[in-house]
Amino acid sequence: MARGGADRLRGGFAPARTLPPGRIVDVRSVDGVRLHAEVFGPEDGYPVVLAHGITCALRVWAYQIADLAEHYRVIAFDHRGHGRSSVPPRRGGYTIDYLAADLDAVLDATLRPGERAVVAGHSMGGIAITSWAERHPHLVAQRADAVALINTTTGDLLRNVNFLPVPAQLARARVRAAGTLLKAFGGAPLVRVADRPSRRFVSTIAVGRDADPAIVDFVFELFNATPPAGRGGWARVLVDHLGPQHIGMRNLTVPTLVIGSQKDRLLPMVSSRRIAATAPNLARFVELTGGHCAILERPVDVNEQLRWLIDSVGQARRASS
Repeated sequence: MARGGADRLRGGFAPARTLPPGRIVDVRSVDGVRLHAEVFGPEDGYPVVLAHGITCALRVWAYQIADLAEHYRVIAFDHRGHGRSSVPPRRGGYTIDYLAADLDAVLDATLRPGERAVVAGHSMGGIAITSWAERHPHLVAQRADAVALINTTTGDLLRNVNFLPVPAQLARARVRAAGTLLKAFGGAPLVRVADRPSRRFVSTIAVGRDADPAIVDFVFELFNATPPAGRGGWARVLVDHLGPQHIGMRNLTVPTLVIGSQKDRLLPMVSSRRIAATAPNLARFVELTGGHCAILERPVDVNEQLRWLIDSVGQARRASS
């Protein structure tokens, strides 16, 4: 199976470039697709699992890995069709079921028997967590002490996208146009002549207007390094399956941290507020400034919240014992 384009990301964004390589774990999902995972930090550290968003790779978590790996065992992985994970050989290799199954395979391969982790997901990574909980309710309490859902959604993806403003009477047409645009752009190979408009489109939906230009460049490099099959495969799945229906939250019974961004144009704050309102065990809801990539744009704030969640899990464990 073909590998992704992560090997091209050698220069550029300093936090990702200077991050030391992790201990590699090759994971096999239920259909045989190989997933690339890396483990950072002390072997005996408390486990924290990180799932990235669409058109990114595990090193998009560079700020979180560098900070948390000082004390915890940080496990990050590339979704299928991304980074160093394999590209499924068939078009049908991208589904919400596989998104959930891949996360489950990573947890099974990297956590010890009886061990539980804090599991954090950004954007599509958050969708992986809620989909996993919906499909595997008996595993939630076995594998997770708590979860963090960052700049993500459970449904109404196109209705809330905020980069195609139109009058209210044209909202239905906007939804169709947004879906067509995201699927077409996600799967299109990039060519040099289209580099500038492509970069502008990616930065418009992925980061806030005040984002550091180095972050904008890094996000575009990640997008460009993701194989078109991976980009397009997941774009089709998310657009086609996250319509008016929402991923059920009732099985996500562990403490849940929800983080949204005030200037997120891809998954606006309304999505995070809905998750916070429907989470069975909401631990904290945080609104940050900035755009869709809070893990890059507001890393200090995100890291502080993740450390709080990990510490709160530790306190609960000590109290129960």
